[in-house]
Order: sequence, then C-alpha cells, then structure tokens
Amino acid sequence: MMRPVYFVNGKGQYPLVKITEVKTYLMHAGRPGGWAARNWLFIRIYTDEGIYGVGEASGWPRVVQTAIQDLTPLLIGEDPFHIEKLWQKLYLAMMGHGMTGIVGSGALTGIDMALWDIKGKALNTPVWNLLGGKIRDRIWAYPHAHNAERAQELVDRGFTALKTGGVTGVVGKIDSIRKAVGPDIDLMVDAHGPPWLTTRDAIRLGKALEEYDLLFYEDPVAPEDIEATARVADAVDLPIAAGERHAHMYGVRQLIEREIIDVVQPDTGRAGGLLQMKKIAAMAEAHGIMMAPHSGSLGPVAAYACLHLLANLPNTLIMEHLEDDVPQRYEVVTPVPQVEDGHILVPDTPGLGVDIVEEAIAHYPAQGNVSPPNPDQEYVYIQSRRGRARWIKS
Repeated sequence: MMRPVYFVNGKGQYPLVKITEVKTYLMHAGRPGGWAARNWLFIRIYTDEGIYGVGEASGWPRVVQTAIQDLTPLLIGEDPFHIEKLWQKLYLAMMGHGMTGIVGSGALTGIDMALWDIKGKALNTPVWNLLGGKIRDRIWAYPHAHNAERAQELVDRGFTALKTGGVTGVVGKIDSIRKAVGPDIDLMVDAHGPPWLTTRDAIRLGKALEEYDLLFYEDPVAPEDIEATARVADAVDLPIAAGERHAHMYGVRQLIEREIIDVVQPDTGRAGGLLQMKKIAAMAEAHGIMMAPHSGSLGPVAAYACLHLLANLPNTLIMEHLEDDVPQRYEVVTPVPQVEDGHILVPDTPGLGVDIVEEAIAHYPAQGNVSPPNPDQEYVYIQSRRGRARWIKS
C-alpha cells in the first residue's frame, strides 16, 4: 500500500508536497481509412514524494501540448492537493490571451485529471470517493454502429445502446439498424452540427427520426448558434443532446439554464477537467438534464476519468465508448477498462486506476492534426448543401 502523503503532525499542520515535473506524451491514434489525423495527448505530473498522476488532454492535442508546456512553470513547487486553487491560477494566467477556448480548456483538463490521480493515490482511495462516493458500480455504455451488420455484432456482445452519425442517408441507416436489432435497443443519431445544415433542414431530419424513438438527437446544428439549437428543440419531438464542442461550464450555461437540451455532453478531454464537469453536472441536475459525456476522439485515460465521474453523478445517463476502434487503445494503458453486458466497470484502485505505457506510446509518433477541406468544395465554413432533393429523404 502506498504511504499516504498527507497526515496531521503534532502542530496540526500538513507537510508540503510539491510538484516537481510535468511530462507530456503525444501519439498518433488513427488507422488507414479511419481518423488519419487523430492524436492523443497524455500527461504525467510528478511530485517530490515519488507519486505521479496521469491525465489526458484533447482539443487539438498538438497545440494543447504546447499550452501545457507553457503553463508548467506555474505548477512547479505547488501543492498538488489544491486542485481548485491551481485550476483558478492557470485559468487566470491565460486570461490575457482572450477567452480561453478549447486549447486552454484542454490543457486545464489534462492537468486537473492528473492532480486528481495524485490525490487519490496519496490518500489510497479511488477518485470517485474524492468526488463524493459512488452511486453505481458500472456505467451503461454505447459504441458506434454505422450499418446493420455492425449493430447486430455489438448487440451480440451485450450492448443495449448504439449510436450512428451523419446527415446524408441517416434515416435509411437508422431504419435498417432498428429492423436488425429490434425495438428494445436504444439508438442515438449524431448529426455532428455541420455548419451547412440549416435549422429548417435539421428540424425536418429530426421529424423523420421521431418514429425511431431515439435516446437523443445530437448536435443537430452548428454549436455556435444556440438559438438554432433552441428552435430545433422546440420543433422536434426527440430529446436533444449537445455540448461536446464547448469549453467549461460557461460554454454550456445557456443550453442548461434555458433548458434547450435534454442531455449535456461535455468532452472528458477538453471540458476543463473533472471539477468543471462536476459543476456542469450540478447545473444540469437542477434543470432535470442528464449527463452523457462525449468521448468520440479520446483515448483510454480520459475514459477512466469519465468512469469515476459518472459513478458519482445522480444524473448520469450513458457513456460513449469506442469499442475496438484502433489497436492503440488496448496497448498504451494498463489495465484496459473492463466491459460487461454493455456496461463498463468502475475501478476500485487508488487514483484513476490506470497508467500509460510509455514504450507502446513511442511506437506511434504523432502525425497530422487537422482535417483538410475537400478540394472539390469552396473553402468556406458556412456553405449551402447542394443536392438537397437527394439527401433530405435518404
């Protein structure tokens, strides 16, 4: 058992533990024909007591790595137990750059996660215990299925909820999946918030999906336009989910306070950390809104952090889980999350209960980090969707 770092001495004071070093580990996590531009960024924070914590940061990982390196001098010599204090210190330090955005939020996320891991290890208790204890021992999870055959395969493995995505052809796809898996499997559709999809077309698509009794209709319009999301929510008889592309509790505040959405989806790697996600969950709980964190581009360290958080929250709905998406997922951490009957088991080991495997990470050097525009299209963010007569009914 690891010796607890914190204890009360005869004078009623706590011995000072200091952060001594911060390391980052950037790796490629794509595969041929998949997300060729995807990277994962892991972090370790070391202390003078020999305990280190691990975390994961997303939101343009190659740029976030530089942000973490820029913030590192502000962490050296600090007490890792004071997580809120350090979060506020770093957030304030970035204020001069303007609104923090996803890069700053991603850096804060990785640091916050590693600090929780240190604290849990030092006190010999799981992070979920530090967050207030756990309500559940396993978390309901959903993988992705983009055709009926894959959907049936996942259901045969024990999953009882599935998500598919896109706009073109999505109605036909969800229809074939529903027919394959039957009425008892929960289905979700992620439209990915494309900027070319008008509010009216997002409503029309949502109405076409109503008969499939979705668990939620995700990001029907671009997240920059909160009023468009509100109009879709008012017009479509489906639960609406959003929030993955926002930073901190401030980014999703209006979605929650105005009760525009039914499910909030902060990204576990870029929302600002477990403290921020706990605050988002509390805001959502007060409005009867459920939590289903986004994990569609993340690695396995963030998945562990998500398990600890969702074990504690009363308004947990479900967890996104990329089942066998890339082999790296099962090589670069130890242990790998345990899946059982469509659920992921909550770890009981101190801290987050996971560590990175440096040698495995080194086998996957980071590659390209952006998705280039289609050369056959105009290079504009907001554009009209051509061929509407073909895709709107597909």
